[in-house]
Amino acid sequence: MQINVNTDHTIEKHQGLDEHVESVVQSSIGRFSEQVNRVDVHLSNENSQKQLDGGNYCMMEARVNGYAPVVVKEHAVNLHQAISNAGGKLKRALDSAIGRLNDKGRHEAPPVDDAVDILSDKNLTSGV
Repeated sequence: MQINVNTDHTIEKHQGLDEHVESVVQSSIGRFSEQVNRVDVHLSNENSQKQLDGGNYCMMEARVNGYAPVVVKEHAVNLHQAISNAGGKLKRALDSAIGRLNDKGRHEAPPVDDAVDILSDKNLTSGV
């Protein structure tokens, strides 16, 4: 799974920030690494003034095989909290999305030939 970290001009990108984002993403959705190709993380401070609260923004977009991208957004007082909360949201969203994909595969109708065989077996056993 590839993890891309993107920041706007209001966030100073550095190695520690990249490592923090990668560790949050891996711990949150690492078990989905077979189904997820890539996660794009976008960070910004919408207020662009560091002293204002609640302006830190994190958006995570996971690219899932055979499914539309799964996107979550989070605002928080500090950037680390926004990243952690978005990781939790992404985990729940992927649980739901991948669960639906798995359920869809499990509940497919039997092939037509099998359905005909089943009906003829019922008719034989019921004496019709």
